[in-house]
Amino acid sequence: MIGIVDYGAGNLRSVSKAFDFLGFESRLVDGAPALEGVERLVLPGVGAFGQAASQLRARKLFAPLKEWLEAGRPFLGICLGLQLLFESSEESPGDRGLAAFRGSCRKLRARKVPQIGWNTVSAGDEGAAPALLCGIPNRSYFYFVHSYCAAPAEPGLAVALTDYGGRYPSIAARGRVWGVQFHPEKSSELGLRLLSNWVRRC
Repeated sequence: MIGIVDYGAGNLRSVSKAFDFLGFESRLVDGAPALEGVERLVLPGVGAFGQAASQLRARKLFAPLKEWLEAGRPFLGICLGLQLLFESSEESPGDRGLAAFRGSCRKLRARKVPQIGWNTVSAGDEGAAPALLCGIPNRSYFYFVHSYCAAPAEPGLAVALTDYGGRYPSIAARGRVWGVQFHPEKSSELGLRLLSNWVRRC
């Protein structure tokens, strides 16, 4: 069972429909009791860093999510869901993220912000494509909508990169905890392939 975290925002319907199309059972998780029986967890993201963190706390989901992440259980953060895996963000000074990854998030250094549209995702400097991109050609296009990006403070987290006013991590991972800056549920066939890879390989 895949749990999709519902904190009052996020692209829940599109994510749920994508898993339905792939034949994977999912349900919304709007509180800690709903985590029972969930084997994998997705944190979608639309909105502001601080507001999302506050909503997770208000719904008593923040602490259970931290426990899930500390245990290294299968997790996928999407867009803002990736940013919330870090400790903080320039978008919301003073607000704390889930801190699964060391580092913060910064505003994109590009002429036009937010980035809205298709952009390429490339394997990181190590050269080996992560399991999430299995069967997906390097420099494939995915759909992005965001103004902030991850700035890791530890090596090895950035397993794929995108260039928009400079390179930044579009996929970050450690163990079974993954985050993607783009929206796979809005990225056509390759986005569906990526979601399938996450369920079957990650």
